[in-house]
Amino acid sequence: MLNHLDPTSTLAMGLLIFALIMVMMFEATNGFHDAANAVATVIYTKSLQPAQAIVLSGVMNFAGVMIGGIAVAYALVELLPAEVLSPPDGGPAVAMLVSLFVAALTWNIGTWWLGLPNSSSHCLIGSLIGVALGNAFARSRSVVDGVHWPQLWKVLEALALSPLLGFVLAGALYFLCRKTLHDKHLYAPVKDKPPIWWLRGILILTCSGVSFAHGTNDGQKSIGLIMLTIIGIFPATYALNPTAGMSIPAISAVMQQALPLVERYGDDEKADAHAAVESMRGRAVAAESGADGGTEGGLRVGRRALELGSESPTAKRRSSIRDDVYQVVSELRHAEDAKGISPHDKKQAQGLAKQLGKAVEYAPLWVRILSALCLGVGTMFGYTRIVKTLGERLGNVHLTPAQGAAAEVVSAVLIGTAGFTGAPVSTTHIMTSGIAGTMVTSGAGLKYGMISRIVIAWVFTLPVTILIAGGLYYLLASPRI
Repeated sequence: MLNHLDPTSTLAMGLLIFALIMVMMFEATNGFHDAANAVATVIYTKSLQPAQAIVLSGVMNFAGVMIGGIAVAYALVELLPAEVLSPPDGGPAVAMLVSLFVAALTWNIGTWWLGLPNSSSHCLIGSLIGVALGNAFARSRSVVDGVHWPQLWKVLEALALSPLLGFVLAGALYFLCRKTLHDKHLYAPVKDKPPIWWLRGILILTCSGVSFAHGTNDGQKSIGLIMLTIIGIFPATYALNPTAGMSIPAISAVMQQALPLVERYGDDEKADAHAAVESMRGRAVAAESGADGGTEGGLRVGRRALELGSESPTAKRRSSIRDDVYQVVSELRHAEDAKGISPHDKKQAQGLAKQLGKAVEYAPLWVRILSALCLGVGTMFGYTRIVKTLGERLGNVHLTPAQGAAAEVVSAVLIGTAGFTGAPVSTTHIMTSGIAGTMVTSGAGLKYGMISRIVIAWVFTLPVTILIAGGLYYLLASPRI
């Protein structure tokens, strides 16, 4: 249905613009949902006034997005099959984008409304899995091959391990504080006055650190999705990376090197990858002979003026090149995790996939700024529900300065490390688990009614978003409907 939509039609453009609005809304909800975790401690310990804390967090989230790179952004994009990223006939990925954002936004806003600190990362990953499964059913493809399971398990392992580390490490750090620092004010809820100056400084610093780390990790997740949307709207301008420094013949040469690995270790889509290699070979010959008019001999030609839609020959050519690159990259990713692959072949597959990825995986400065602004603005609105839950409803006592400092130090380290290594983790899960760990270590205990509600929301996030996104994608993309 939508996968065969005329890419130059008014409906296609309208849906893509709608998808762009939705991805910006998702990033804003990420701000007031996830980033609220960073400010809970400084607000409840009265280290900063709410307005001051929110502005500080918003600024640091902005900085984190701008500095953090794009490793996490494309780690999530790689969960999608090549045919979802690049639908047939050069059409834009409207069905994928609409399904993704409807599912993620519905669950994100619903849990926020109930004051439950749920993970935007889980919402997004569940939606991505749902789209991949919906695509497998729509194309009558095996579920085993239709989802990049090894990449998915890597993502889920990071999401599962990080809250456990947050719980244990924050609890241990709080225990260490109790043994070494004997100021009783550190271990009692703040009533009127802020904590001692040095602890207040630590809380402000760690709030800044968690907010910055959140930007480097969660802020990246929307960058890849914004790119997928604007590539559909402006394919001639954004389908390929103009700063990659790779000519068409150079891309073709890399794909030729990849072909033996694809044929040896590829899945049921390796025939499409083989066709992509042959197609790129033809373009390379045309470029070297000047038959393409010299317009696509390389990607060093710089930006053209924005070209809306896919009518122009340039748009079609660049979209087609991007589609072929993703077909081969997808098979190389499959080869990396194939049974029986030798260490030499695995290393070669990783290197070739990285080389090809440079031609299509990038983010212009304005996209980073847009993502950072949406995240920063979202942080400044709607944060109170989540802050109240973390400060008052997790433990049997209100959050104390030492508990807040321990949870935030651990969260900043874990989230920041994950952001720069490309592991998508959940700020919400780490911070919530960290505060819970300090509550248990302190002997105050937890409010198990609230904890059970949060855990239920965490457990149901993946299946609910998978069902919504998968079902919607099947309806929108299936040629039989």
